Amino acid sequence: MGERDLLSGLVRLHILHHAAHEPIFGQGIMDELGHHGYKLSPGTLYPILHGLEKSGYLTSNTELVAGRQRRVYVITDAGREMLALGKTKVWELFRELFEDELRFSTRGVTDSMPLVSLGKISHEKR
Repeated sequence: MGERDLLSGLVRLHILHHAAHEPIFGQGIMDELGHHGYKLSPGTLYPILHGLEKSGYLTSNTELVAGRQRRVYVITDAGREMLALGKTKVWELFRELFEDELRFSTRGVTDSMPLVSLGKISHEKR
């Protein structure tokens, strides 16, 4: 398995994340992903966008921008649900991958901290 295969799910989550904040378009999202270290060609990105649309996570339409047609993608309700699930899975993975580092850096502190669950805070005891 190559780097591309391993990171493709993260690219899809990035796309859904940005589409949840504002409409996205090909070159714009390629530039944004580039800021995060993902160098995608149009031949890689557009099949991902089309796949997300075919799966019902994005919807698209064309807009006229500076005299040219631009396909703009917007997240759907199903896309928001998938993004929420992805965030949960990434959080679980992050905690597992960095379990030792987190335990060391927060020793004695975490028992008094509130539990956080994707935007909700609970003051339950652990």
